[in-house]
Amino acid sequence: MASHGVARIGLIDRNAELLASSAETLRALGVEVATSVADIARSETAHRGFNEITERLGRVHCLINSAAIYPRKPILEITDEEWDLENAINVKGTYHMMVAAILHMRQHVNAPEVTGRIVNVTSVDAFKAHPQNAHYAATKAAVVSLTKSFAAEVAKDQILVNSVAPAGFATDRAKELGFLPELAKASALGRAAEPVEMAEWIVMMASSRNTYATGENVVISGGYIYV
Repeated sequence: MASHGVARIGLIDRNAELLASSAETLRALGVEVATSVADIARSETAHRGFNEITERLGRVHCLINSAAIYPRKPILEITDEEWDLENAINVKGTYHMMVAAILHMRQHVNAPEVTGRIVNVTSVDAFKAHPQNAHYAATKAAVVSLTKSFAAEVAKDQILVNSVAPAGFATDRAKELGFLPELAKASALGRAAEPVEMAEWIVMMASSRNTYATGENVVISGGYIYV
């Protein structure tokens, strides 16, 4: 977002150390940054975190939901606690942040201009069989469905709600876990995507370049979706 000229960015996370590091990186690029340490799995703290951002930065034009937990567990061994944790962050957290953003955006409707944009980061796992992480995949399928429902609800307010479903890509975490060979094998292109290749699609859907797409899910998988 910063490389595309966004001047103000708000960040919300449970991890204060990670927030501080990310904020410092953005400030070095000349971006005004506001942060809030908040648990988005709970309605009260999610809304508080969002409101803290608006109090410091003013009007929010776009929301990007990227918080998620990615575990691996054989499908026959998933516990209630693991199901609850996945749903809390990946589904409820996304829901709470969308509600907070929409309540804010509805205060700025000026049809026919676009009021705001919401982009939910889902996963290609929502569309393929994944017995090694079925609870994660199920939550991402739920977010695709939520995206469509919210898009229908707020279209009259000129709020565009979409999702982007990437395949696995070469994050530092993926490298640490040794996932890159697996990701390369799964891709028709023979390699894992770089983070920036996914980020460009998210930025496009969140930016003024998107004036009409809503309720859509964009799959970015390097051909994995059809392999």
